[in-house]
Amino acid sequence: MEDLRLSRENQGVRSFIQQVYMWMTLALLTTAGVALAVSTSPSLIEAIFVNRSLFFVLIIAEVFLVGFLSRGINKMSSQVATAIFFVYSVVNGFTFSWIFLAYDLGSISSIFFITAGTFGAMSLYGYVTKKDLSSIGNICLMGLIGLIIASIVNIFIINNTFSLIVSFIGVIIFVAITAYDTQRIKKMAVSLSYSDDMEVSAKGSILGALTLYLDFINLFIYMLRLFGRKR
Repeated sequence: MEDLRLSRENQGVRSFIQQVYMWMTLALLTTAGVALAVSTSPSLIEAIFVNRSLFFVLIIAEVFLVGFLSRGINKMSSQVATAIFFVYSVVNGFTFSWIFLAYDLGSISSIFFITAGTFGAMSLYGYVTKKDLSSIGNICLMGLIGLIIASIVNIFIINNTFSLIVSFIGVIIFVAITAYDTQRIKKMAVSLSYSDDMEVSAKGSILGALTLYLDFINLFIYMLRLFGRKR
C-alpha cells in the first residue's frame, strides 16, 4: 500500500514538473521569436525605442501582467492564466528585442546556451537536494531588493564598472534563486499530487513556469551584460 502511494506521488510530481518546464520552454521560445522578429522591423524598432513612451507602456504592462497573474490566479481559469502568461511572454519579446540590436548574434547564442546549462544544473540541484534551501532563498530575495536599487542608481550614474559589479551579483543571485524556486515548485508538486483537481494543478504549473521563466530571463540578461560581445 505504501509503495502504491509513493508510486502515485512520484508519478504526480513528474507529471507536474514536466508541465512546468513545457510551459516555461514554450514561453521562452515565444519571447525569443517575437524579439527576433521585432529587431528586424525598422518601424517597430522606431516605435518602441525612439518613441520612449511606448517602451515605458510595455514595461508597465509587464509589471501589471506578472502582478495580475501571480495574485489573481486562484480567481481565474487555467485557460485564462495560460493566455495571460503567453501575452506576457509576447510583451517581453517586444521589450527584449534590444538585445539583438546591442549584441552580436553569435554572442547571444553562446550566452543563451551557457545560461541554459547553468540554469539546468542549478534547477537539477534544487530538485534532487535534500537540503532545505529556504534560508538561501530568503537571503537571495533580500539581495534581489538591493540589486533592484543598485540597478536604478546605475541608471543615473551610468558607471560601467558599477554595472559589471551589479551584473556579477545578479548572476550569483539568480543562480541561487533558480535552485530555491525549483525546490519550492517540487514541494508544490508533492502537495498537488494528492489532489485530483486538474484545474488547480494546471494553474499551479503555469505559476511555476512563470517563476522559472523569470529566473531564466534574468540570469540570461545578467550573463549577457557580463560576457556578451557588443556590436
